[in-house]
Amino acid sequence: MKVVSLDNVEKNKVSMEGAVGAWKQLPLGSSDGAPVYSYRVFTVEQGGHTPFHSHPYEHMNYVIGGEGALVNEKGEMIPLREGDFALVSPDEKHQYRNTGSQPFRMICGVPKEFE
Repeated sequence: MKVVSLDNVEKNKVSMEGAVGAWKQLPLGSSDGAPVYSYRVFTVEQGGHTPFHSHPYEHMNYVIGGEGALVNEKGEMIPLREGDFALVSPDEKHQYRNTGSQPFRMICGVPKEFE
């Protein structure tokens, strides 16, 4: 069993090409003995965004703060706010954008091999 405060988890800048003002934390993952999924937390600064990208695995998100948008393959911006869940299917091109005036924060669950 493990309990960790997000305040005590290292925050790393997202270094993928196309990312602006995005940070990643890994509070629970494979190094903690997680058998299937890892939980990451992304913080996107005001005006920032993740890269527009796809990958061969799904991820499930829960918004824990701020306002943002999930951009789909057609370029449509689907609004997200605190309390919303989102599912991105494998190979689905997507991007997260902060559309508010505060940091946009979300939990992102992925298979542990892709943390």
